[in-house]
Amino acid sequence: MKVPDRLLRQLESRAHQGTLRRLTSPAPNLVDFSSNDYLGLAASTVLARRIAEEIGEFPAHGSTGSRLLSGNTQNAQKLEEELALFHGAEAALLFNSGYAANCGFFSAVPQRGDTIFYDEASHASMKEGIRLSFAQGFPFRHNDLEDLRSKLKRAQGNVYVAVESLYSMDGDFAPLQDLVAFCQEQGLYLVVDEAHSNGLYGEKGEGLVSALKLEKQVFARVMTFGKAIGCHGAAVVGPKVLQQFLLNFSRPFIYTTALPLSSLAAIRQAYALLPGLTSERQHVQELSSLYQTLTGGLPFSGPISPKRPLNGSPIQAWELANPVALRQLAQHLQTAGFDVRPVFSPTVPTGKERLRLVLHAYNTPAQVQELCNLLYQHTPKDISLPA
Repeated sequence: MKVPDRLLRQLESRAHQGTLRRLTSPAPNLVDFSSNDYLGLAASTVLARRIAEEIGEFPAHGSTGSRLLSGNTQNAQKLEEELALFHGAEAALLFNSGYAANCGFFSAVPQRGDTIFYDEASHASMKEGIRLSFAQGFPFRHNDLEDLRSKLKRAQGNVYVAVESLYSMDGDFAPLQDLVAFCQEQGLYLVVDEAHSNGLYGEKGEGLVSALKLEKQVFARVMTFGKAIGCHGAAVVGPKVLQQFLLNFSRPFIYTTALPLSSLAAIRQAYALLPGLTSERQHVQELSSLYQTLTGGLPFSGPISPKRPLNGSPIQAWELANPVALRQLAQHLQTAGFDVRPVFSPTVPTGKERLRLVLHAYNTPAQVQELCNLLYQHTPKDISLPA
């Protein structure tokens, strides 16, 4: 079948640069330093058993349509009430993924004549939602409130500020307390994507906004379930009027088949386990501190640096701005028994390619120590940056 030449050229260009993406499955028995299963819930037999028990109580498990037609259930509405209560919000609305939630919020809530300022390091789903919006969107430098302040001269209408509480590639935290104060001072609406902090922070795993007791100062939060929660889907939590608005005007919600009962049960049962995972959350933070200590200084110079987020982040990064060398380093580590993955442009900016290293509740200090030893051993000491 004939295909457009442009598609072939773009694939060939990626292959030449060493950044062509392929689907791969991790080899069995590798030590996981790659997945977003921070607390181990995705592989939890306890969670699997609880999901099966809940599903077994109902005769039908599938979905029959969008929630505004035939797909709504009392289970879904009850779960939304539970999620709102857990996260200290008035209401919650379920979406089928974090990507859909971000697209659903930003394409609907900011209106023509409004303005969105978003952190340049925000997730692609947030940027996609902003692209679909009739509002104007402007990026500001990562975690730079002064740059955000300087951009306010472009503001018109209702003004929204969009950030992630924990950034998925750099593993650093948004200055949420400063952002809240700034948005209150300027009359702006703060929107926080908690995809990577949900489950990990707070007394019961409510997320970073709740841990800092900022629930009433943040207009909307996107709580994703595909990371520490170990399942699938997402919810936008915030005021009741926001839930009603999204239900009426968010196309990704309106025109999507509802989550099946199995997904609802998985979300509910994972949340039921979160309050009891205090030691797992603490262990992740301890491993983060250990990694920071072990990579506190490099024995050589060159275009490489371990990103150093604040201690407590499960996401670390080992930058190596040479795609070929980076892929080779990842292969060395995989051969040694560690599941690590390289991340290339355009997922990260050109020149910022890295290994994205993820710490989990089921990793051990000895594994972190060995990983760091291998990073030093197999990282080239002198590399020329790509042209």
